[in-house]
Amino acid sequence: MIKFENVSKIYSGNFVALENIDLVIESGEFVSIVGQSGVGKSTLLKLISAEEQPTEGRVYFNERPLDVIKKKHLPYFRRNIGTVFQDFKLLPQKTVFENVAYALEVAGETNEEIAEKVPEILDIVGMSNKMEKYPHQLSGGEKQKVSLARALVHNPQVILADEPSGNLDPVSTWEIMQLLLKINSLGTTVILATHNKEIVDKIAKRVISMEFGKVARDEVKGKYII
Repeated sequence: MIKFENVSKIYSGNFVALENIDLVIESGEFVSIVGQSGVGKSTLLKLISAEEQPTEGRVYFNERPLDVIKKKHLPYFRRNIGTVFQDFKLLPQKTVFENVAYALEVAGETNEEIAEKVPEILDIVGMSNKMEKYPHQLSGGEKQKVSLARALVHNPQVILADEPSGNLDPVSTWEIMQLLLKINSLGTTVILATHNKEIVDKIAKRVISMEFGKVARDEVKGKYII
């Protein structure tokens, strides 16, 4: 589904974020990308969503090279990908329902479609009883569940989760991970970027360890050791 072919990413100041990455992620996989801050995890995710372009090499999504997608077509491509962030990125002036609905409004969905889809998604993440609440009335874990609902609302092929537990307590962290595992069990590919060793050990799925912008280890089974 996703393929990195000799990919490097170099930012201004000659900062090498990624170097010679060769990587394949199959449809339906749950992959944890691990490593300390600054090793290239977030850059890797941004290349998958075409938010960034490689300096060298190519990234493919369903065998299609992302660099050939015209800028005006990127919003349509990105509907294949749901993204969950560490800082939630919820709109503070909108309710839980409205935050999730907004993603559908931008895509041109009708009011009838929105009224049907949003409650279904909020029910999946366990937030159907908080639809009229505002972000400031929610706990960190609840905010991340809303963020996850928003990422799921287009029924994406892939979920990119960039340090989704970074601002959460251990109980909320595991709740979010269980939701990601549930979503993965329904067929959605999940790519999790994290430095949380305990979570990676619990998930017990494929682990890609990164160091200094390179893939240091790629284990389908076994535990990540810092």
